[in-house]
Amino acid sequence: MNSRSIRPLLFVTALLAASATLAAPGHGSNPVGEPGKASQVTRTVEVDMTDNMRFTPAQISVRQGETVRFVVKNSGAVKHELVFGTPEELKEHYAMMVKMPGMEHADDNMVTVAPGKTGEVVWRFTKAGKVDFACLQPGHYDAGMKGLVTVAQKGQGGLRLPAARPL
Repeated sequence: MNSRSIRPLLFVTALLAASATLAAPGHGSNPVGEPGKASQVTRTVEVDMTDNMRFTPAQISVRQGETVRFVVKNSGAVKHELVFGTPEELKEHYAMMVKMPGMEHADDNMVTVAPGKTGEVVWRFTKAGKVDFACLQPGHYDAGMKGLVTVAQKGQGGLRLPAARPL
């Protein structure tokens, strides 16, 4: 193999390793949480993605330990995605997506949705703080297609959550 043919292989290997680290469930060690179990969902949050490069809502509040089903609708005419991660992970992943725009991937912390379609992510928020999300399709992140989940500490009062939808 020459160096030109090995570079894409090394890139994909690095991406897979980063994705496995990001989505790996592990006793709350991941700063953004872990994949949730559908049987433990306590609430459903609907998120709309549009071609004006925005999420609606772009700010979501949850409680530490809560498992949420995100029903993600693409109301646009181009492919969009919702990816949970730290700001650093999202920027790194986005840089890879810009270099390899046709790359397809599927991890527990994300959903890619074709125009007019709906997908979902079930996620458990294990740590209090902030969890970022973004669309990492080339150009979308730079255009501001980002959002934030505020995770209130267990037992913290005063947090107003949207009403739960029946499951």
